[in-house]
Amino acid sequence: MNKPRLGHIHFLNVLPLTYGLNNLNLKEGLELRNGVPAVMNNDLLTGRVDASEVSSIVYARNYEDLLVLPDLCVRADGEVRSILLVSKKPIEEINEDKIILTAQSATAHCLLKIIMAKAYDASPRYYTRNLTPAHPVPNDATASLLIGDDALYVYHHQQKDKYYYYDLGREWKKLTDRCMVYAVWTVHKSFAQANPEGVQFIYDRLYRSLQEGWKNKKEAIASIIDKKPFTERQVSEYLNVIKWNLTEEYLDNLKVFYDLAYEQKLIPRRPRIRMADVQR
Repeated sequence: MNKPRLGHIHFLNVLPLTYGLNNLNLKEGLELRNGVPAVMNNDLLTGRVDASEVSSIVYARNYEDLLVLPDLCVRADGEVRSILLVSKKPIEEINEDKIILTAQSATAHCLLKIIMAKAYDASPRYYTRNLTPAHPVPNDATASLLIGDDALYVYHHQQKDKYYYYDLGREWKKLTDRCMVYAVWTVHKSFAQANPEGVQFIYDRLYRSLQEGWKNKKEAIASIIDKKPFTERQVSEYLNVIKWNLTEEYLDNLKVFYDLAYEQKLIPRRPRIRMADVQR
């Protein structure tokens, strides 16, 4: 039997999982493929991987072809630190301004559009482009949206004499009083139907990698600290902000996000959240 192909997003927000897979030999039996969210989203939908973490909105747009793996997600209750709007003017003064969106994400795009419309009654003009922490807001734009490690770097190197900074997790909490589920792990339905044992194997390895990686948090941080522009304290604090368990409460929060995305015409219909059949 071919090894199940697992897409993996190599951001700090899943460092325990990364450590578990790569340093505790839990990727054995898997074909691991790394990439940014936009690449992994596409690889799952086109069949280049069998399962992957995907942006929450990607599941909503493709729910008929995907199943959610239970108990696993990337979420935060309020501040998230790694999804930032960086602006040349206060957010309440933004209206029809030009905002540049990172090319790396999908959920963050929708989250920002919901927040701007619902919380600030604004209608910015959005454009997608590659962004860098060194020059977070291009000269031709009012603001930009960064995610992941780039956003976390900018969070810790704010130029408050030059820019305004808005954490979208905190903005979402202000708008809805809800936790935000940014990503879920999904498996392609065709793979699940043809290979239920493979789905169980993937789920077991993901769940165990997260648990074991968290137990070895200090070692996980030490394994990457010389490769990242962060201090051990910054990474440790960030990992305390991010949570990975997907309960019924957080599924309900995800449905609120989907309802507002549908209201803003960011998805064509409200999705059904269907779980993969695995033993927990």
